[in-house]
Amino acid sequence: MTQAQNVFRQNFLEYASYVIKERAIPDLSDGLKPVQRRIMHTLFEMDDGKFHKVANVVGWAMRYHPHGDSSIYEALVNLANFDLFIERQGNFGNFMTGDSAAAARYIECRLLPFAKKVLYNPELTEFTDSYDGRNSEPVSFPAKIPVVIIQGVMGIAVGMSTSILPHNALEVLDAMAAKLKGESYTLYPDFPGGGIVDVEDYKDGRGSVSIRAKLNTSDSKKIIIEELPFGVTSEAMIHSVEDAAKKGRLKISSINDYTSDRVNIEINLARNSYSEDIVDSLYAFTDCEKKISVNPLVIRENIPTIMGISEILDYHALNLLDILKAELELEKGHLLDKLHARTLERIFVEERIYKRIEQKKSAAEVNKAVFTGFKPFTEQLLRPLADEDVERLLKIPIRRISLFDIEKNRHEMDEINALLEEIEYKLGHLVEYALTYLGELKGMLGAEEHKRKTKIKAFETIDVKEVAERNLVIKYDNSNGYLGYGVKTGTNQLEVNPFDRVLIIRKDGTYYVIDAPEKEFVGKGMLYCGFADKSELEKIVFTVLYQEKKYKYLFLKRCQILSFMLKKAYSLVPEGNFKLVKLSTHPNAELTVKYKPKPNLRILEEQFYFSDYLVKGVRANGVRIVVKDIASLRLRAVKEIVHENQEEPTLFDDIEE
Repeated sequence: MTQAQNVFRQNFLEYASYVIKERAIPDLSDGLKPVQRRIMHTLFEMDDGKFHKVANVVGWAMRYHPHGDSSIYEALVNLANFDLFIERQGNFGNFMTGDSAAAARYIECRLLPFAKKVLYNPELTEFTDSYDGRNSEPVSFPAKIPVVIIQGVMGIAVGMSTSILPHNALEVLDAMAAKLKGESYTLYPDFPGGGIVDVEDYKDGRGSVSIRAKLNTSDSKKIIIEELPFGVTSEAMIHSVEDAAKKGRLKISSINDYTSDRVNIEINLARNSYSEDIVDSLYAFTDCEKKISVNPLVIRENIPTIMGISEILDYHALNLLDILKAELELEKGHLLDKLHARTLERIFVEERIYKRIEQKKSAAEVNKAVFTGFKPFTEQLLRPLADEDVERLLKIPIRRISLFDIEKNRHEMDEINALLEEIEYKLGHLVEYALTYLGELKGMLGAEEHKRKTKIKAFETIDVKEVAERNLVIKYDNSNGYLGYGVKTGTNQLEVNPFDRVLIIRKDGTYYVIDAPEKEFVGKGMLYCGFADKSELEKIVFTVLYQEKKYKYLFLKRCQILSFMLKKAYSLVPEGNFKLVKLSTHPNAELTVKYKPKPNLRILEEQFYFSDYLVKGVRANGVRIVVKDIASLRLRAVKEIVHENQEEPTLFDDIEE
């Protein structure tokens, strides 16, 4: 490998790793992408309870983010629209219509208390240097809930992508509680725009879901779309309906969009069309139904990992216990420090240890006097006296010493001890405490504000071929050899829909199957055009008359065309020196062959019946029926099959070939 190749390989791997870990894929621990984490960190720093201009937030976040302000602005708007961590003020866009948010200088935001409750704890957060080394930013937040499951995520990196659908926050918290209690649970997606979802193939977030719009069909001449599938805007929906109407898949007279804070798209139907007849076509041919494949990829311990929804939730349920325990231990340490300080202050004042330093002339003598004064009270201390303790005691102002309230100090110490006992109880009953904590989170979210919006329902499979109307007329123009529903002149062949496939047999005996063509060159003298459905072809027997060019022998072959590959050409006649003479689809016919008169030739005419010959495979050779020079051929339809000892069959008119 050359040096240039090594450089390219190293640079590409570094770039791929950067895109995967630093841009596109969320971290399992807090469920956030780096730009989202930097936005939240900035809001925690700026938080004063008041609204901040989004432009200011973006500017502050740029201290941590190596990319431009537009990426921060878009990420902040998207994060705020989840209504989980950020409160909005102003126009943040409309996901139903696809309208974008107002400029960053016109809109404002601030943290919701819920964000600090579940994400914020600087003492438990690991920090690292920002991209320019001037500031510190969090590696990840100690998140107490699976943010990535609640908000969902989409991301495309180098060689991999992630797609996790949003779930209902209250249901996620209930599932965490069930996990902690050892109970079973099931989680399914819930979308902010509502709609109907079929989760049969969800497979714990590793499969796919089908999502449908909510349709109001109470008026037989009008359909109102009231909820949209996830990811579909009202503009996209209208475009898909209009496109289906142009292609003849729907019959509508007009479509109007009245969407504002709720979806309201009115579809007025054409004459002789009724809502119950159009619903299936809307699901089949428009964005009223969409299928979304999911791929739950997250960064776990610095490695991209695919995890099911239940795996992610189980991780966070157990992680909640670890974080709550760490917070309790941290709070316990702070209370012990406070109790130690109050004990030192009480002894320092009550026992008048401060009097010992009045005549001391150096700092060393002062410190020694304090240490000596506390020796008789060592057993009352929570830990040995340290230099920083002495320094803090020496900073107590005289006024505070003179006004020192012993009873108030003891009451405060009693409160601290009570809090310590409460923490010890929580540490001993951690699961119970975690369940209480989850209940508090549910109360902060609100049952009404975060109730399920998407209805779960199993869908009946819609066959687009069945609901598509056959209203496209395929014409064949023999003068130029073109066939299709886009051909304006010629003879009508079939009425098809865009999903039909047709079998075409050309003049030379080659045949092939194609999708219903708009305009296809098949050559002059086309012999056959029909539906290529197996159910239709099983009813048809092709009788092929072909001739050996050199010896003029005539062969008859009866066959069915039941298997084929799309757009692949086959031949009804054997390879070599053969040509097609006639093709018939009649189940039975009389073939009259007249021979050229020759000396000693007594029989100048013979009849052959199709029913006398077996139906074989399409690749089989035909039966040689004539070895004489042929003057003419004539086909006449037969009413019924001729059997031995039966009277002469009834003949109909000549078959027009």
